[in-house]
Amino acid sequence: MFVLTPTRLTTLRALADTFIPAGPSPGGLPPGSALVDLNKLAAAIQAQPLGAQSEFGQLLDLLHKPLVGLTWWGPLRPFHALAPAQRERLLQSWAGSRLAPLRQGFQALRKLCTFLYYGDSPADGSPNPAWAALGYPGPLPPPDGDPPGATERPLTPLAPATDTTYHCQVLVIGSGAGGGVVAGELAQAGHDVLVLEAGPYLHGPDFTQREVDMMGRLYDTRGALCTRDGSVGLLAGACLGGGTTVNWAGAFRTPDYVLEEWAREHAAPHFLSPDFQKSLDAVAAALSVNTDYPRHNGQNQALRDGSARLGQATRLIPRNEKGLSSSDQHFQGLGYSTLGDAHGIKQGTLNTYLRTAAAHSARLLPDTRVERVTIVGGRATGAEAIHTTPSGQQLRIVVRAERVVVAGGAIQTPALLLRSGLRHPHLGRHLHLHPTVAVAAHYPHPMHSWHGPSMSVVNDTFTRLGGTNFGVKLETPPTHPGLLAMVLPWQSGTQHRQLLQAADHLGSFIVLTRDRDGGRVRTDRRGAPLIDYRLSAFDRQSMLAGVRAAAEIHVAAGAHTVYLPHGTLPTLHAEDRVLHNPELLASLPRLPWHPNRFGLYSAHQMSTCRLGGQARTHPLRPDGETAEVKNLYVADGSAFPACSGANPMLTIMALAHYMAQGLKAGRVA
Repeated sequence: MFVLTPTRLTTLRALADTFIPAGPSPGGLPPGSALVDLNKLAAAIQAQPLGAQSEFGQLLDLLHKPLVGLTWWGPLRPFHALAPAQRERLLQSWAGSRLAPLRQGFQALRKLCTFLYYGDSPADGSPNPAWAALGYPGPLPPPDGDPPGATERPLTPLAPATDTTYHCQVLVIGSGAGGGVVAGELAQAGHDVLVLEAGPYLHGPDFTQREVDMMGRLYDTRGALCTRDGSVGLLAGACLGGGTTVNWAGAFRTPDYVLEEWAREHAAPHFLSPDFQKSLDAVAAALSVNTDYPRHNGQNQALRDGSARLGQATRLIPRNEKGLSSSDQHFQGLGYSTLGDAHGIKQGTLNTYLRTAAAHSARLLPDTRVERVTIVGGRATGAEAIHTTPSGQQLRIVVRAERVVVAGGAIQTPALLLRSGLRHPHLGRHLHLHPTVAVAAHYPHPMHSWHGPSMSVVNDTFTRLGGTNFGVKLETPPTHPGLLAMVLPWQSGTQHRQLLQAADHLGSFIVLTRDRDGGRVRTDRRGAPLIDYRLSAFDRQSMLAGVRAAAEIHVAAGAHTVYLPHGTLPTLHAEDRVLHNPELLASLPRLPWHPNRFGLYSAHQMSTCRLGGQARTHPLRPDGETAEVKNLYVADGSAFPACSGANPMLTIMALAHYMAQGLKAGRVA
């Protein structure tokens, strides 16, 4: 396990001060080491697989040796002993190095330092000293006027005090878009259901809106999940309610052309059936999906206005929210959806299907990591897990079940099945990520993009490029300071400070790519997931078309400076909606788009246990049962035959609802 030794502490402090130097005096902002909590940085590293922990330790140890000078032809001195300008040149050299490990090391260090510097805040609840220069007001005050009991926890999870064995008819592993729906549907139908969830149960005021704390509690690997080469950052919910607790509330229906593709190419005709449409209708109704929100934030309005000026259509994004008013309190609070909803407005499984399940006697056990599904005679019989109590004690949990439904997401589900002994040749393959880049721009007026719905407008003009089913959606992301600083390119400490100044004038669009070519999930010797993914030339072409479109929309909406998502920070300049240097857009394909030369992210992971009618190439049968083991089902995004092409929450829920009807009807082995 990674250990934060005194020499590594020295190196990390010097790194933090180089990435984020002190601001100009008087009254300048403190340097990086004054605000980066190195214990939290260590905790993020310790959440990684052991191999990644070892590599990070080796990286810091290298930086503490004089030989690090050979990596950039500089003085033979440890990093902390270099002059500030020399430290900066070393990092700049690594950022553009031809050696992939140096680029990976640079990006890992940069992301951790900048996220912790801007996203953390003192334990006493006072503001982060860096926020004022950004124009960021910080977390909102507690909600006023909530009805009596609004802060009481509506769910009462199990609380074992010793090693325990449970018996049930249906074991559901995971509580998000897939597991939550299955649990609610089956419990309501009279089945004895037990839900195991790896993450914690948070409710109401537990959602503090503080980035570092919430990312650490609500996301897989404390928000630091990434591919093995570090080039793609992955956001995956790991809490009760899963992704539906932390997503941005977009409730998209599956595009018809995607359903037709799945049915045709994967021998899964049920995707075109009236029953599947009924499942889509049912989950949309349960989640109160609507487009009745009254206001957009600055960047969503810019996406709408800029697209209109270019003759491109946009539409409102259906959102799963209920009880929303036009008040500033509700409007501002919507911006924190990715950190959990303190107001109870978002209708994820936490507020819908899991409550239904609990009302019908389903049992819930959060903070419980499943080690393996137990299998006897080719049939699933339950699971073995470790539950962590509030005091940190680890208890062994054994579950005996008639059927097991796995819904841990497209990273953890294949890892669990591999740990359990399944060996289908396509298990863990075909990983799709909706790889995403952010295109940010400075506007002459305040945008305050951290408030209001994170996403309320979408441009679908470029979803089917070149006559294919592949392309990009243009949407908007959350822009709280930690995530914003992590996503924006870094070239120098001074440039970084300048870019983040007046961040309340920044607006960002994301280019969400429907990737044709996928990656893979394997496991290490301890069973932890190892993720391999590299953006293909085909998918990069789609992404770059989207980057160009996003930049042009920013200019049409009135931005005067647009920052393109590459480590060299190509910057567009405009005046009166006229672009001064359009040749820069034409040159984008000629830049080096190697891993870790640009920031690539994913909030949607799919297809690693894809279902279909061809058993040789699909680990799941069309009803969701595994081809290898009877009475073992998968009901999450990993079951998608291919990439969904739209934010996947509603599709996952509909698929889980459809599968649950089959389970209720007894269509099992």
